[in-house]
Amino acid sequence: MVHGADASRGHRPLAGVLWMLLTGANFVAVTALVKHVGTGMPAAQAAFLRYVLGLVFLAPMLGPLVRAGIGRAALRLYAWRGLAHALGVICWFYAMTRIPIAEVTAMNYLNPVYVTIGAALVFGERLAARRVLAIVVAFLGVLVILRPGFREVSDGHLAMLFTALFFGASYLMAKRLSERDSAAVVVAMLSVSVTIALAPLAVAVWVTPTLSQVFWLFLVAAFATAGHYTMTLAFRAAPLTVTQPVSFLQLVWAALLGWLVFGESVDGWVIAGGAMIVGAVVFITWREAVLNRRTITPPPDATKL
Repeated sequence: MVHGADASRGHRPLAGVLWMLLTGANFVAVTALVKHVGTGMPAAQAAFLRYVLGLVFLAPMLGPLVRAGIGRAALRLYAWRGLAHALGVICWFYAMTRIPIAEVTAMNYLNPVYVTIGAALVFGERLAARRVLAIVVAFLGVLVILRPGFREVSDGHLAMLFTALFFGASYLMAKRLSERDSAAVVVAMLSVSVTIALAPLAVAVWVTPTLSQVFWLFLVAAFATAGHYTMTLAFRAAPLTVTQPVSFLQLVWAALLGWLVFGESVDGWVIAGGAMIVGAVVFITWREAVLNRRTITPPPDATKL
């Protein structure tokens, strides 16, 4: 007999959409706050402080972490994941100081595409012709955003390409680790390992932060934690094929925020390119659901800060 709570699990699309809308609001807030902190602090230091301040939210996970009994081999993989994610976070913080919010958001949608390619190389996932076509469309979307030859491709754009690559590698390692440890342990170890990996890089460029900067970065940690929590609730309420398309609204909100708050122009090419990338990700997710495969392609937010 299936109890009512279990029967409704994953079959509440409206709740899933609402939770994903709140997730988008949380992550757009993260983007805006990092943009606000701006160039007043080196990217490595800002990323380090975000994770150090975020450790306060790990308190509920300390018990499972202590009881996990993580072996040496798993610790090595956690360390590699922490390094990859730390490099991705630094690139993301750097890009935020160099290019408009909308462009950062649009290019962040590349993460699941890299994961899909990596899953084929690492896990032996078969890339059927339709999935290959979706990947091609996603990269054409990147070209629409960057328009090389028609506009300057800045170091911020290159940083976002590496951000997606590093976050994709982090997610693939998380998939392997989640086969052994609980989600709480995987999340807690990510925060700990990233903090450790960022520490020497932050010390190398350290400047004394103001109380205001520390406050804003604490809010970054709070909104990022809230975003991952609401995203989890969205996935519990509805399948990815329902919640994934909603994530595209983050690009719309980011473009409006950049225009209204930071005086950035709204670029129709960025919106169009972002739509192509999101469309490709949604198609890949839908194909995985249709074929009843073990989900490999993550939602864009699953690889965020």
